[in-house]
Amino acid sequence: MELIAKLSVALVALLHIYFMILEMFLWTKPTGLRTFNLTPEFAQASKTLAANQGLYNGFLAAGLLFGLFSPMAFVGFAFQEFFLGCVIVAGLYGGLTVGRKILFVQALPGLIALVLVLVWEASWVIY
Repeated sequence: MELIAKLSVALVALLHIYFMILEMFLWTKPTGLRTFNLTPEFAQASKTLAANQGLYNGFLAAGLLFGLFSPMAFVGFAFQEFFLGCVIVAGLYGGLTVGRKILFVQALPGLIALVLVLVWEASWVIY
């Protein structure tokens, strides 16, 4: 269970690193324009806002990675649970305000990872 939970958290962290790169560095490039279905004019006008959003995705990834590599298990669990909760809330908000695809790309992986971490933590605490 531990390996599956850790891999799921790592996957969510990698997704958020990817989102960060898209929003901070590729927003006005063909990849960003295509991914977010943007016009070059809109992308140029909103690139500072996108970079700020990307920075927040980087913070989510950093918190998840800190939780994965914390030498103290109880601290690691707390960080993973908190940041996965943040990922889920952000995904739900984005899914309701921007597009349903965000529910499946962000909120659902976060929810699956959170459930796996909680199951792993419960089995760890019992033993």
